[in-house]
Amino acid sequence: MTSAENFNLGTSTAESLDGREFHFSGSADMAFDVGALVLLTPNVGKPQLGQIEEVERAIGGAPRGAGRILGVVDEAAHKLETHSAEPFFSASVHAADSPTIELLYDEWGATLEIGTFYASPTIPARLLPHRFNRHTFWCGQSGSGKTYALGVVLEQLLLHTRLPMVVFDPNGDFVTMAEPADGDSDQGRSQSALARRDIRVLRPSAPEPDSLRVRFSDLSVPSKAAVLRLDPLTDRAEHNELLHLEEFVSALDARQVVPQLREHGTPAALDLASRIENLRVTEWDVWAGGREAVTDIIETRPDATVLDLGGFNFADESLVVALAVLDDLWAKREQRRPLLIVIDEAHNLCSPDAMTPMHVAVRERIIQIAAEGRKFGLWLVLSTQRPSRIDARVISQCDNLALMKMTSPVDLAELGTIFGFVPAAMLARAARFSQGEALFAGGFVPAPTMVRMATRLTLEGGTDVRVPIRIDESDRGETV
Repeated sequence: MTSAENFNLGTSTAESLDGREFHFSGSADMAFDVGALVLLTPNVGKPQLGQIEEVERAIGGAPRGAGRILGVVDEAAHKLETHSAEPFFSASVHAADSPTIELLYDEWGATLEIGTFYASPTIPARLLPHRFNRHTFWCGQSGSGKTYALGVVLEQLLLHTRLPMVVFDPNGDFVTMAEPADGDSDQGRSQSALARRDIRVLRPSAPEPDSLRVRFSDLSVPSKAAVLRLDPLTDRAEHNELLHLEEFVSALDARQVVPQLREHGTPAALDLASRIENLRVTEWDVWAGGREAVTDIIETRPDATVLDLGGFNFADESLVVALAVLDDLWAKREQRRPLLIVIDEAHNLCSPDAMTPMHVAVRERIIQIAAEGRKFGLWLVLSTQRPSRIDARVISQCDNLALMKMTSPVDLAELGTIFGFVPAAMLARAARFSQGEALFAGGFVPAPTMVRMATRLTLEGGTDVRVPIRIDESDRGETV
């Protein structure tokens, strides 16, 4: 979207035969920008707000293109009528000004300010908080700033909604979410409000009550079997022994499980003990023992619960956390308690290619939540670098799209197929985005919008390590 001072429409005309789509043409000296909001003023009737979706022009030739009408401007009521359709045969085209764009925001209830329009730093860009009740796909190649931008949006949700969230954080990018960033005085009020939010950061190495732990006895039988890589048919004797293990494992320290199985002495118990030893499961730090489990903490619904998955010694421990949390949320889905489930680097948990029992179990649970969780108040935000890295059964359920820089034609084509409601010309623009620029489309924005993201209110964790540069001339050495 673009403001009036940033592009010249000169004398241009438009027509709409159905009141929903318009076509326009202009002279060679006119500048049109894909995604721009324009005011269409017909010879007869009320002005209408439209968005340019495609532009064609030859070198030195006049531009022409098409767009869609977003609503009829009722100047007397100071309102945008989005359900009205008024065809017209001739209308002048002008860039929409800020007050007119505000009518669009007011009509849809867009209150989450996340940055400014791509081509106009004076006009704020906003999202609709109530439309995060749909799944969101967040995508951008490495270095595009997608995790930083995701933090901007999560901060706004914490400020303006009571929607609790759980963040699966594999790289420590959100562990400082409760710490204010250095900012100007204008941010102070928002930072103070964020400081009053209940933000829990759970880490493997943290002391109580902030340690990240899972209670083995709380896992479902299929999840326990996935942890131990047991097939109920192929490993039926050991699997049966696992069922009996439930009777006493909750009362035992993890280090006592193997001795207890060996004391039991049956062939299946001995095989299961060997399996546990070989997998080194009892050495995992993730087990709660008598301590508070992550599911207990999430049950109290803090405003945000950040799960630092990157600090475990064994790779499967992070999968155990994900499996325990997702299983517990699904088991309690009938409570219909809203929760935003944010999964950064989502390919770690729902890749179509990972085939270990725990990967499969986690992926299948995410697929189930994607397909059925919306009506129970379980809403996903999935962030990754490429759409092909996420199982198609998950991404196909997403109604909202946040796209940052993406130069791969294959990936852009795939996104165009999945998110067919995004204008192709705006999708193609993502290949030329700079860091921190994004395209938002879908139900959580009044119209597809290209945005320059705002700065974070809280500290960003997990930032890249910089190359140390020699500053002192005498320290650089002689050139030979």
